[in-house]
Amino acid sequence: MITNILYRFVKYVGELTLLFGMTMYHIFTPPVKMYRVLSQAKRIGPGSFLIAALVAFFIGMIMALQMEYLLLEISDDIYIPSVVAVSLTRELAPVLTALIVAGRIGAGITAEIGSMTVTEQVDALRAFAVNPVKYLVVPRFLGLVIMLPILTVFADLVGIMGGFVICVYKLYISPTLYFTMVTEALTVKDIVTGLTKTICFGAIIALVGCHQGLNVQSGAEGVGRSTTTAVVISFILIIIADCFFTTLFYFILRV
Repeated sequence: MITNILYRFVKYVGELTLLFGMTMYHIFTPPVKMYRVLSQAKRIGPGSFLIAALVAFFIGMIMALQMEYLLLEISDDIYIPSVVAVSLTRELAPVLTALIVAGRIGAGITAEIGSMTVTEQVDALRAFAVNPVKYLVVPRFLGLVIMLPILTVFADLVGIMGGFVICVYKLYISPTLYFTMVTEALTVKDIVTGLTKTICFGAIIALVGCHQGLNVQSGAEGVGRSTTTAVVISFILIIIADCFFTTLFYFILRV
């Protein structure tokens, strides 16, 4: 049983790697239809901003409240802004934003391409000598890789403002002191490593969604099943990738 699961996992990762290789090849093969990339970026970014910002704001508030509960007992509440800022930029904002986008955009990509597959539109593209990877996968891949880091930057800022609300209006920390503690705690490494993760997360969401869509079977029922599978697999691979990058950046490279 475990051997079968491991075999299927390795096989699936291999298929994603092949799709990634074809995608990278077609990215650097002209012509590149930038208007298609911008169309996908517009769909991904503005459409996901509100929910990502809302989640980040309340996560910032929750982090400040949790830290208040722990640090007030040892009179170290002055460090709450630092903990909130570092936690958000390193881990919480990149991962939560990626999960939100995977649930919203990844599912949509699978459903859209899956519907094209079952209605033989993908076969029609091949009949007209149009490569489905270049036409369907590349714009979505680039759109996600570009927009997910931008969404994460906004999530970082909004989440820090969520912590600001709790620290200033509940703990009575002055606004100047709050932002001083935030800027002193944050380093370029914290921001860069968080954004580097999101590039990988965006690639995962795009590749999983497109792969599931291009391999839909059994008509409309298969589209629904592939959509659910795409979201679940994206979540799992994002968490695994986050664990890998955290280990790489902070325990192996020690950048």
